[in-house]
Amino acid sequence: MDKDNEKKEGQEEDKNNSSSLVQKIQQLGQTNIPQVPDSNIHVLTIIGQIEGHIQLPPQNKTTKYEHLLPQLIAIEQNPKIEGLVILLNTVGGDVEAGLALSEMIASISKPTVSIVLGGGHSIGVPIAVATDHSFIAPTATMTIHPVRLTGMVIGVPQTFEYLDKMQDRVVNFVISHSDIKEEKFKDLMFAKGNLTRDIGTNIVGKEAVEYGLINDVGGVTEAMKTINNLINQEKEQSEQVIQ
Repeated sequence: MDKDNEKKEGQEEDKNNSSSLVQKIQQLGQTNIPQVPDSNIHVLTIIGQIEGHIQLPPQNKTTKYEHLLPQLIAIEQNPKIEGLVILLNTVGGDVEAGLALSEMIASISKPTVSIVLGGGHSIGVPIAVATDHSFIAPTATMTIHPVRLTGMVIGVPQTFEYLDKMQDRVVNFVISHSDIKEEKFKDLMFAKGNLTRDIGTNIVGKEAVEYGLINDVGGVTEAMKTINNLINQEKEQSEQVIQ
C-alpha cells in the first residue's frame, strides 16, 4: 500500500511539474525562470493599454490599475524595498485610472525612477513624469494630445466643461512634475498637422528631454545608477537627522 501511495504521489508531482512547465512556456516563452536575488529595488511594469472602469476585450494587452494600486501600497509599506523602477511601454488608456496611478507614484516616499521603453503615450505621459527621475530610450516615443472620449457623448455644455477640467488636471500634473512649460506643453498638445487627421504631437527620445518633459535619455544602466544614488542620498540624509 505504501508503495502504491508513493507511486501516486510521484505521478501527481510529475503532473504538477509538467503543468507548471507548460505555464512558464506560455507566459514567458522559456522553460526556466531566471532566479533573481533578493533586491532592495522593486520593478513595476506598465504595458499595453491602461484599463480603468471599463473592461477591455480579452485580446487587448492591458495593465489593470486596480492591480497596481495595492502593489504601490505594498511597496510603500515594505521596509525591504528602498526604491522603485517603473518600466513604461503603453499606448495610454483610461484618463482617470492613469491619473490615479500617477498620483500614487508621485506620493510614494521612497526614491522612484521611470524608463519609457517603446512608447509612453497619452495618459502614459503623466505616469512617466510622476517619478523622482525619468528616462526615455533613444527610439522611444511619447504622444501628447488633448483628452478624448470614446462612445456616446452627451452634447451639452456640461460635457465640454468636464472635458476641459479633466484636461486641466492632466496638464497641471505634468507641468508640476516636469520641467516643461505650460505654454509649450499646450502647444504640443494642440499642434495641427503633426498627427494624421488629428491634433497633437509625437516626440521621440531626445526631443522629450529637450522640451523638459523627461529628465534624461537612457535605459536600464542609467536608471539603476540613478535609483541607487537616490537611495544612498536618502540614507545619508536619514543618518544626519538621527545624529
